[in-house]
Amino acid sequence: MPSDAHTSFRWWRAGDLDGFFGLFVDNLIQLILIVVLCGNLLQMPGELVFGRILPGVAVSLLVGNGFYAWQARRLALATGQAQVTALPYGVNTVSLFAHVLFVMKPVLEQSHDAELAWRVGLAACLGSGVIELAGAFLAGWVKRITPRAALLATLAGIAITFIAMDFCFRIFAQPLVGLLPLAVILLQYIGRLRLPYDVPAGLVAVVLGTGLAWGLGRMDTAALNAAFALNPQWPALYLGDLLEATFSNYLLQFLPVIVPMGLFNLIGSLQNLESAEAAGDRFGVRSSLAMNGVGTIAAACCGSVFPTTIYIGHPGWKKMGAGAGYSVANGVAITLLCLLGLVGWVAALVPVEAGAAILLWIGITIAAQAFQTTPADHAPAVVVGFFPALAGWGLLMLESGLRAAGANVETVGLTALTQQLPIGGLIALERGFIFTSMIWSALTVCLIEARYRAAAYWALAAAAISATGLMHGYAIAGGAIVNAYGPATTWPFVAGYAAMAAAFWMGGWRASGEK
Repeated sequence: MPSDAHTSFRWWRAGDLDGFFGLFVDNLIQLILIVVLCGNLLQMPGELVFGRILPGVAVSLLVGNGFYAWQARRLALATGQAQVTALPYGVNTVSLFAHVLFVMKPVLEQSHDAELAWRVGLAACLGSGVIELAGAFLAGWVKRITPRAALLATLAGIAITFIAMDFCFRIFAQPLVGLLPLAVILLQYIGRLRLPYDVPAGLVAVVLGTGLAWGLGRMDTAALNAAFALNPQWPALYLGDLLEATFSNYLLQFLPVIVPMGLFNLIGSLQNLESAEAAGDRFGVRSSLAMNGVGTIAAACCGSVFPTTIYIGHPGWKKMGAGAGYSVANGVAITLLCLLGLVGWVAALVPVEAGAAILLWIGITIAAQAFQTTPADHAPAVVVGFFPALAGWGLLMLESGLRAAGANVETVGLTALTQQLPIGGLIALERGFIFTSMIWSALTVCLIEARYRAAAYWALAAAAISATGLMHGYAIAGGAIVNAYGPATTWPFVAGYAAMAAAFWMGGWRASGEK
């Protein structure tokens, strides 16, 4: 069978073009965020953003995408599968915002030194990579003891909120540009209708959306012309800057941000591996997560301040027919954009709405997978896992609305907001929601299967994590909601989860007595 796979494996499949467009648009959005946040918010000069950070991003994405493509080929040859889809990979969005807002921005405000803020960002990126790399050796055990519904429910919640809803809103904000490309995607991937000459739906969607946007006058020709400026850059090693910041007091100061972000990346990547396995591609846990950490460490060494991660979306790319080629193409394309200084030009050329339909489809696929690949009676556990992600999305919408009005949670006040909604509960559920979602789904599965004492152990795990503040801990400071660590602010949750554990344990005792 391996020999058959060797003859049937192809580096490029028809679905790789669709997969490339979807993953490329997703990564392009991260690059645009990097340019905007580092340039405008952190006031970093172009030499830092385009000369150091983006080339570092290019290195990490080229190395990571190349590895996951090779890994897909290796799995195909070992198992005889003709189509194995590479794990999608890119800059972690959550860490991007966290490192900008809660690491580099405070350093800039304290020192008024953008160069120092960049160096501390390198140290934060390195810390995240070390956590991801070290966690790769424990993640297999976590995967074995955690029900599939618990691992997939978190992804499904994120897919519905931060992916599907966001791009759905973009489509309906520009219906003349977004709805026709969406129709093409739905026809092929839900209606299973092949397009003439087997033209990939993703290609048609992006070309249609771009053509409509320009034809309707929704794009800016002047901005496109201004953005085109070839400025070749080459990656370099910044080990001196990295080590200087790593062994400074700044690293200790920002460990409360670095550690949870590293754990967030680790658990999220593990869940994406489970999602890939549920779709039919069983990759090695240790090697996959270790490479994720190595990619982030490579980013830090080469000037990028942003961790990378295994992306959500593998089942969607697989249904599109993507294999290994889409990963290689994405790595090469992103590398060229970063090294040639053309990120702004592509962003001015292709509207986000042109690729929004592909990413909306990915969100739908991930959410559906959580129900389709778990036992039918575990469906309540999947639904329970949605709530923390919905809280995270709801809080994001609330904060975005307040900022647009020139306010924030602190200026409006929790008391005033509580009159409209239970804001305290919303924030508490959002803090560390990836852990909350997984634990609540896991204990729900245990209850469904009448494993009451196992449910008690999961409740105790929730109490222990809450005691650290990684779950539910928050404070309002400087107009922002920040993490608060230690049991001082989370003791009600610690006590509540302990009481739940006692109730579940007593339930197990009663159930065993009735047998």
